[in-house]
Amino acid sequence: MNFILGYFDNIVSELKAIAKDEGVLLFFIILPIAYPLIYSWIYNNEVVREVPVVLVDDSHSAQSREFARKFDASPDVSIALRTGTVNEARDLIGHGKAYGILYFPRDFATNIGRMEQSHVTIYCDMSYMLTYKAILQSTTAVAMEMGTEVQKQLLGNHTKREDDIATRPLDFDEVPIFNTTAGYGNFILPGVLVLIIQQAMLLGVGMIAGTRREERLANPYPTSLHGWHSWLTATQTLAGQSTAYLLIFSVMLAWVSLAVPHIFGFVSMVHAWDLLLFFTPYLLACVFFATTFSALVRYRESVMLIVVFMSVPLLFMSGVSWPQSNIPGVWQGVSCLFPSTFCIRGFVRMSSMGALLGDVQTEYHSMWLQVAVYGVFALIITKLRTRMT
Repeated sequence: MNFILGYFDNIVSELKAIAKDEGVLLFFIILPIAYPLIYSWIYNNEVVREVPVVLVDDSHSAQSREFARKFDASPDVSIALRTGTVNEARDLIGHGKAYGILYFPRDFATNIGRMEQSHVTIYCDMSYMLTYKAILQSTTAVAMEMGTEVQKQLLGNHTKREDDIATRPLDFDEVPIFNTTAGYGNFILPGVLVLIIQQAMLLGVGMIAGTRREERLANPYPTSLHGWHSWLTATQTLAGQSTAYLLIFSVMLAWVSLAVPHIFGFVSMVHAWDLLLFFTPYLLACVFFATTFSALVRYRESVMLIVVFMSVPLLFMSGVSWPQSNIPGVWQGVSCLFPSTFCIRGFVRMSSMGALLGDVQTEYHSMWLQVAVYGVFALIITKLRTRMT
């Protein structure tokens, strides 16, 4: 009974300590609520539209004008400017007025008339991969369409069916399976949203630990007990503090994984029961990992420098924005130290691909292993702190 009463006292005391610290409230409440909204709003358009392109037409032919007209009709690009030379067009790109150049050489129409292969050239600003993708895909689509029309004229068939068979002997339909919008938001947001929870917890718990160390109060419940009594007290303290964190971040995790995708219309194919079971070890692993990580924090402010520096590498090492197979083995090993790595991989499959819990067993079991390992470390650290006065 004393253990249970002390456990609840620890929960209340930890919640009071969180409520009194404005910095911790910022990371525990404001950051998980506001940051997903801002990030999702920025990428809510999913794809870029009407990318400005400079047209340089040395051909001055009907074919080049038809190509430019179809190119400009694409929803992804727009012919915003026209110049006489490529050098002038490059200057416009340098001044940020366009992101690419569509260039027709002087012999563009002549080669077509001679039944020779003709070329159209594009120059792209590679600083923005999304704009490069839009310009390249639009140019390729128009080139293939016009090439098909030229081929039909040369074949001299009598029916449309003959033309279709000759130009497309193997027909196909492109059907996106998962990211149906082909948008950046649906691609990257699931991983970012999950990572926010871990980083917010690291920041908040690290700040609490730094504050207590500065005040030489590493634990609000110091004790002079030894032996198994000290372990019992450490277990009681860790359980109470962990429950306080879980109460807060269970709500925050539901917000970022369910509410935010619904608000912005992102693809979400999760199953409620599977998601609940999958997130249980993730939250526990994050709590114990944050407690273990907080042992490295000497000062209140230092945690922000460490955690902010880690955010981008953790996203890359998770395999969501760069293929996991292309990540060096050393960095794959480093990524396994963080709960976010396995949760991002599993959550992306569950959210974007409709995977069930049985389909992400590797990630699920890995997070339970982290719970066990970091739980032991967190208990040892808590026991050491209970001896401080």
